[in-house]
Amino acid sequence: MSAETYRDAWGIPHLRAATAGELARAQGRVTARDRAWQLEVERHRAQGTSASFLGPGALSWDRLARRARLADTARRCFAALEDKDPETAAWVREYTDGVNEGLAACDAPEFARTGLAPGRWEPWTPLAVWLATHILFAGFPAKLWREHITAHLGPDAVALFATDGPGTAGSNGWLVSGGRTVTGHAIVAGDPHRFIEEPGVYQQIHLSCPEFDVVGLAVPGVPGIAHFGHTGTVAWAITNAMADYQDLYRERLRRTGAGVEALGPDGTWHRAARHTETIHVAGEDSVEVEVIETDRGPVIAGGPEGLDDGTPAALSLRYPPRVTADLGFGALLPLLRARRVADVDRALDAWAEPVNVVQAADTEGGLLHRVAGRVPVRATANRLRPVPAWEPGHAWTGWHTPPRAGLTDGVAVMANQRGPATPLGVEFAPPHRADRIAALLAGKERWSAADMPALHTDTHLASAGPLLDLVTALDGLSPGAAALRERLLAWDRHMDADSADAAAYAAVRGAVVRHLAAHPALAPAAVPPAYPEVLQPWLALVPRIAYALEHLLRAEDPYGIDRAEAVRAALEEVAAEPPAGTWGDTHRLAPWRALPDTSGSPEPGLSGDHDCVLCTSAVPGLTDRAARGPAARYVWDLADRRRSGWVVPHGASGVPGSPHHRDQQPLWLGGELAPVVTDFDRLTKESDD
Repeated sequence: MSAETYRDAWGIPHLRAATAGELARAQGRVTARDRAWQLEVERHRAQGTSASFLGPGALSWDRLARRARLADTARRCFAALEDKDPETAAWVREYTDGVNEGLAACDAPEFARTGLAPGRWEPWTPLAVWLATHILFAGFPAKLWREHITAHLGPDAVALFATDGPGTAGSNGWLVSGGRTVTGHAIVAGDPHRFIEEPGVYQQIHLSCPEFDVVGLAVPGVPGIAHFGHTGTVAWAITNAMADYQDLYRERLRRTGAGVEALGPDGTWHRAARHTETIHVAGEDSVEVEVIETDRGPVIAGGPEGLDDGTPAALSLRYPPRVTADLGFGALLPLLRARRVADVDRALDAWAEPVNVVQAADTEGGLLHRVAGRVPVRATANRLRPVPAWEPGHAWTGWHTPPRAGLTDGVAVMANQRGPATPLGVEFAPPHRADRIAALLAGKERWSAADMPALHTDTHLASAGPLLDLVTALDGLSPGAAALRERLLAWDRHMDADSADAAAYAAVRGAVVRHLAAHPALAPAAVPPAYPEVLQPWLALVPRIAYALEHLLRAEDPYGIDRAEAVRAALEEVAAEPPAGTWGDTHRLAPWRALPDTSGSPEPGLSGDHDCVLCTSAVPGLTDRAARGPAARYVWDLADRRRSGWVVPHGASGVPGSPHHRDQQPLWLGGELAPVVTDFDRLTKESDD
């Protein structure tokens, strides 16, 4: 082994080795040292074994992981990688060897707390982690919601409720060409929005060997730097394209003496693969899971006997890696080796999942704005709802060519809105974040890397308009409600943590959502179908109303709902019992942790909101706490990589008590960035491995 580990002032690892393979091994080792518990949790989640130590609360996820065959798909993908791209397969093996070496020497306190010992990583485990991280990324359960709301309100309701849903990941990103910067070189900046976890879902890292020298945001458990990187001469970043590339099929299944059969589109019953698996559950009896796979894909809900409530239904999931045995890992090494935009472009031709919008720029003025990933060609109905497996016309017939786009006035903005990926998707994010970023960038002719945090942290809430328009038109209010109305109409529409007016607006908005959800026209949709618990967030009525509130307040015929009266009732309710403090008093970070936090530290208050550029997502009507937000921020400067910056919500270390466990949180909260350091002479050497 020949690798050196250095750290900067924030504890971020900088690794140097003689070969790409040695570097991958070092990346695995240092990730295991810094994130041992996180790696163990992710390995178990990918295998569907997390309930064995997390208890019954993890059982629904484990069932999905088993029934969707995530681990088996990862094994298939790695076997195909070994056959088609042995260099990348060997590189992934080096990474997992390093993980196992690091785990053997780890002393993360969570292991003692749970009595768990680190397990062994297999060469296919990083692929399973990647798949488990992204299997719900495209939001295929939204098809179940469309079917559910159609059954209650008719097909027109689908468009009324169409918006970026509660379970979908998003991001902001923008590319400013050299003609619009003070240096004459491009800037790439943005922030991925995901569920905030502790430790974080992104790992800041620097990988250096004679072949390449790259800084970026890695996914712990996966080698290389897939999503956000800067090689010194080219930089790239992504957002969720909001493409639809997973299909749900309604299956007709029957038991026979030999097993299970599924009715195919040819009118013939075909043998389905079937076996059982056992899920061990901490503190409870083990659970047996029947795993069935038809010609369409694995059955993820229901079975020959239907759903848990006896409803005669079974759903199979068809997703690209299960069909092609390819997760796109063949792009990872070429991305690290990229020198120009053309190299990034070629690398991304091999990308598979998830489907992203990519922006890239290089030091020679090259620019790239394209979609990357694999989206099947099939009937329109497949994209909208579960389709009957026994009817012809729902097969996949090929793959879409990923679209490309240019810049407008030297700028490209991506924020999950309708853009280059429009032909590939169904539902997209409202345009507010994208429009606001574009407007801010248009406000100045020349930009610098140091200017970018002001965009990251913008809190203007354009989606407040429809509700405030209805507030404006109200009359006959009580004195308290009239005073609240005047206060809201004078508000600057910024969701700042220290704003009492933002808190008042949020309280009224939440009350409106609850009043609408209780209306007889909508209330019946509050009872969701008996699908697995892990899919229920997509089927919950209150979040759906919350995120579709603009549509509901503007619709011409909202099912007989008197919206003005709902707003009036909400205004009176809040006036009678106003919030006691500011937006940040209730809008607090709510990170996901595998184990309860025992530090006793209160979670910080946050600025921002779902439709702000500073996207810290609460669920109006349900909670002000934010489980989603910027999982990292980055600014890649193509004039000088040393003027780039980055930050994560917590810190580089996943070890509680480490000085770098939460040391970046003040920067993250304040909208500041830590400097990107790439000069090894300015770093502190930690070890020679």
